[in-house]
Amino acid sequence: MTGPTALPPRVDRWWRRTVIGMPYAWLLLFFLVPFLLVFKISFSDPIVGQPPFTPLLSPQGPGLFHISWDNYRFLFDDDLYLVSYLKSVHIAFISTLLCLLLGYPLAYAIARAQPPWRNVLLLLIILPFWTSFLLRVYAWMGVLGDHGLINNLLLWLGVIRQPLKILYTDLAVYLGILYSYLPYMVLPLYASLERLDPDLHEAAADLGAAPLTVFRDITLPLSLPGIIAGSMLVFIPAIGEFVIPSLLGGLDSLMIGRTLYDEFFSNRDWPLSAAVATVLLLILVLPIMVFQHFQARDQAGVQ
Repeated sequence: MTGPTALPPRVDRWWRRTVIGMPYAWLLLFFLVPFLLVFKISFSDPIVGQPPFTPLLSPQGPGLFHISWDNYRFLFDDDLYLVSYLKSVHIAFISTLLCLLLGYPLAYAIARAQPPWRNVLLLLIILPFWTSFLLRVYAWMGVLGDHGLINNLLLWLGVIRQPLKILYTDLAVYLGILYSYLPYMVLPLYASLERLDPDLHEAAADLGAAPLTVFRDITLPLSLPGIIAGSMLVFIPAIGEFVIPSLLGGLDSLMIGRTLYDEFFSNRDWPLSAAVATVLLLILVLPIMVFQHFQARDQAGVQ
């Protein structure tokens, strides 16, 4: 820094380190420390008591650790957890794909709208966030029920003669996730598409490129950071979703969020619940690493 308002070098270095260190301190306090506590509990044994797990330090002697791998072995021995993980990944992937297929043209239309209309359209996208997430999911129960809005409309039109079974199915879970997480896909896509230079499209069209070719060779590659960011914002919370599968998926919903809730509150098996949560976090690390890879490559390309 130069000029009359420049800070002394020592103060400037202290200020820079403080500003940079605050986000890391936040992550350390509210993410790493809780995760280490959960990770520690995953190596304990369940007991009837308070807390309902054995201490990590063995009472047999000072400095001795009592580490149990039974919880992780149980996860691989019982097919329930493998099915829950696979179904969670499957539903999260399909839901992310549906959000992308619906959100991309929606974000593109908003980015190409006239400036006075953009704010209105963006407001309509984020308007559902002004109401409770739980209330919005409950509203879908009324829409998808046997005597809900969809079935009553189809019966009135004569399309069907008896109500369709929509509620408490995987289709209801897909619809709930699509409705709830679509804004998380639209907003990053809009941020990427809005920055595109329209002159690139006009130049490609002047050179004889068809509209599909312009989209494939120009629009889609330049909007890839928004696609990746939106996909991560949808996939990561969707894989651990609990409310939507519980209310719309019914008892047959085996997503890992529901399994984790049952182990923690119904069975009171905190060590096994901690092991389930740890494995789930490891599964989520992979898409986060992929996102960081593409983000770093994009920043290197800009530089």
